[in-house]
Amino acid sequence: MALVDLPGSKSITARALFLAAAADGVTTLRRPLRSDDTEGFAEGLTRLGYRVGRTPDAWQVDGRPQGPALAEADVHCRDGATTARFLPALAATGHGTYRFDASPQMRRRPLLPLTRALRDLGVDLRHEAAEGHHPLTVRAAGVEGGAVVLDAGQSSQYLTALLLLGPLTRTGLRITVTDLVSAPYVEITLAMMRAFGVEVGREGDTYVVPPGGYRATTYRIEPDASTASYFFAAAALTGGEVTVPGLGAGALQGDLAFVDVLRRMGARVDVGADRTTVSGTGELHGVTVNMRDISDTMPTLAAIAPFASGPVRIEDVANTRVKECDRLEACAQNLRRLGAAVTTGDDWIEIHPATDDSLAGTEIKTHGDHRIVMSFAVTGLRVPGISFDDPGCVRKTFPGFHEAFAELGRLLRKDPTG
Repeated sequence: MALVDLPGSKSITARALFLAAAADGVTTLRRPLRSDDTEGFAEGLTRLGYRVGRTPDAWQVDGRPQGPALAEADVHCRDGATTARFLPALAATGHGTYRFDASPQMRRRPLLPLTRALRDLGVDLRHEAAEGHHPLTVRAAGVEGGAVVLDAGQSSQYLTALLLLGPLTRTGLRITVTDLVSAPYVEITLAMMRAFGVEVGREGDTYVVPPGGYRATTYRIEPDASTASYFFAAAALTGGEVTVPGLGAGALQGDLAFVDVLRRMGARVDVGADRTTVSGTGELHGVTVNMRDISDTMPTLAAIAPFASGPVRIEDVANTRVKECDRLEACAQNLRRLGAAVTTGDDWIEIHPATDDSLAGTEIKTHGDHRIVMSFAVTGLRVPGISFDDPGCVRKTFPGFHEAFAELGRLLRKDPTG
């Protein structure tokens, strides 16, 4: 059995940094994720004038309910979607001029539904080049609040940004959502807002966010469930057993539901109060699964799908085409390079069974996407000779991934039949 101690959740760390910066008082974040994305978020806060103190196991943030301390700032969001989408909303609560830019990869990712909503709320926000993309400038004078309609069909982060903003407005927000993808991420946001003293109401498709601000607190970050998917998949694929402490029945992250997919495929799964264990049984069944709510784990499933006894069809994942790369196409491309048979549509991918002998190692085209690297590292447990054109892009969420996964590989049995 492998006991895997994983770093903190990227999604939770980003939300916690926003909430801590907005809260009245000093917040301590315990076991935050330290990666390129979260360091970029913390750096962005610092550039806006917030104080962020960092020790190896905890970060302390001095909250400013009135908004950024500086009247002017230039923030580079790196590759971080949460940084690029949450910080302009936070900056809008202050008084000053704040410019945001990002990496070429992040510049390509869409932002328009969120920026339209912010403009509808009276925020002076202007895109410098392509409409709906970075770079952009916010000329902030606080946010009055009111009612707004939002399409969150591309990313739930648009809704999270507005929810987090709501208590910092003068009159609160009523956000009516016309479409929503990755709904469990919104549940993370609501639970964390509650921990910082704000209760959001719900009237059908409308979220009712009261004004009044946040209270500082001490908040512990749970391990990253998306990252855990690679380790759980490794157990299912090799016939080994992996336990991740800190992720159990009370976990906030919806991506833990990936273990239910593995259970349907034949793995044994035990979700305890504060830990989850997956054990491989030596076989994987084909499955058809809707992954709209857990789409970040779509590449994980795609990477082990050729080893199933029947086809694996993943549906309702159109939003994966506008992530760090077109993940649906990247998975199809790399699986074909390995020798697997794959068919795709606008929002689905189907992978057909292959034998170990029919698959051959190749260089995986990562497109700079950390999840492509980590997913196909799992494939590498059964297919020797896999390499990556950009292995270092895992620093976005898990700088120590390759070392941790190599250690896992030494612990797990390579022969799935035992």
